[in-house]
Amino acid sequence: MTPEILDRHLQTTLSRGRVARSRPAACPEIELWLFDPAVLEGPLSHDEAQAVVAEPAYWSFCWASGQALAAWLLAHPEAVAGKRVLDFGSGSGVVAVAAAMAGAAEVTACDIDPAALAAARANARLNGVTVSCCEDWQQRPEGIDVITAADVLYDPDNRPLLATFRNAAAKVLLADSRVRDLGDEAYRRLTVLEGRTWPDLGEFEEFNRVRIYQAGH
Repeated sequence: MTPEILDRHLQTTLSRGRVARSRPAACPEIELWLFDPAVLEGPLSHDEAQAVVAEPAYWSFCWASGQALAAWLLAHPEAVAGKRVLDFGSGSGVVAVAAAMAGAAEVTACDIDPAALAAARANARLNGVTVSCCEDWQQRPEGIDVITAADVLYDPDNRPLLATFRNAAAKVLLADSRVRDLGDEAYRRLTVLEGRTWPDLGEFEEFNRVRIYQAGH
């Protein structure tokens, strides 16, 4: 049975929208409630297309950078084990879930979209882990040890977040497939991983190469 609340969130912009259980290709250890492409049996109407563009349900897809960072955390649990983690711009919650699965002491999913927080809660339950939610960065819990963030630099105006994160926690783990030069020497590249948005949106191949960065220790 699908979480009805997630279906309702989707249907505010796409009347036939629904979620289905899926395992993203780059992090199959994690199961998520994501957009069900089977509902698109025909082309979108003009009104549907306009609604989707106006208020895209980012949380209903698992983006390449989120998958890559989640996979990296599962492969390197020591990065978050026993730590208090905040996942900024959490979306589907895949990175928050991965941090919890990797043994983080506490995990908070932070996102301004109430639907994304609902998805993070549902996906945490689906994977048998606990994730708290925060809708306002300014109201985040105190004592955060590690900040994780994936695909948050899509807008150049977001670049100051790099310094904001560094000032808020001793360690930052960042994944991005769109910005080749962060312009912040505090961030060192750890690796480059392959990923593809799930369900697949057919994005350019260049967006499937995800760079993982770390600032701090």
